Amino acid sequence: MGRVQGRVAFITGAARGQGRSHALRLAEEGADIIAVDLCKDIDTIGYKMATPEDLEETAELVKKTGRGIVTAQADVREAAELKAALDQGLAEFGKVDIVVAQAGIAGMKGQPPLQAWCDVINTNLIGTINAIQVALPHLEEGASIIATGSTAALMDAHQKDNPGADPGGMSYMVAKRLLSNYVHDLATELAVRGIRANVVHPTNCNTDMLQSDPMYRSFRPDLENPTRADAEPVFGIQQAMKVNFVEPLDISNAVLWLASDEARYVTGMQLRVDAGGYLKWYDYHV
Repeated sequence: MGRVQGRVAFITGAARGQGRSHALRLAEEGADIIAVDLCKDIDTIGYKMATPEDLEETAELVKKTGRGIVTAQADVREAAELKAALDQGLAEFGKVDIVVAQAGIAGMKGQPPLQAWCDVINTNLIGTINAIQVALPHLEEGASIIATGSTAALMDAHQKDNPGADPGGMSYMVAKRLLSNYVHDLATELAVRGIRANVVHPTNCNTDMLQSDPMYRSFRPDLENPTRADAEPVFGIQQAMKVNFVEPLDISNAVLWLASDEARYVTGMQLRVDAGGYLKWYDYHV
């Protein structure tokens, strides 16, 4: 216990899923939390977003650990909203030591298609950059930045048999790849300042994003209305280990490690939590 004792973590997408799991895991190890989420639906996205009630539940769970929490409903696509949310946390806790840029959406088959592209890019890429950059002026030596990527970002090639058919789906990979490049280069600039920046790349993770109709259709295009039972066996194709998905806690444990002094010399890392997915699909690269 106490691996991030006395630190303050700024977490986007914290109302449910991976973001909530990260907030709880860091709180269990001694961090106070600034938790941010949009808490409303996005028209182009084919599954429900988190709600204000979800964010309140995250707050109650964090409080049960004995740590403090400040919550704010804010859109990561708008830097001014994120700055205002962070300022609330700074007023309460006086500092920020950890940034977890977690907020993300999947826009497969989103309508209208080009707006789905824009919404995913603006959330997953621009929103990640916004979360990091509003915090940068407040970070001091020893701080840790962690962004959520995806094994999709590491793919060397993508078949494009039908270009333009699903911009919302393609934009997910594009955004995750570009944010990974951004964090890599940012880590270089921050290293001399003693601030670390890393990316965690999950494979299929058992959240509302994965357990959704658009994702089921993506994995089972042969069925008109696939169910969870139809899709889950196919989720396993992504991993070399015999699992269909990992759990949010598996990612949170990696986030905790990167936030802690145990990883004090780890920066610029593209850390895969993918049950061997990269090993299954791609050749070794130094």
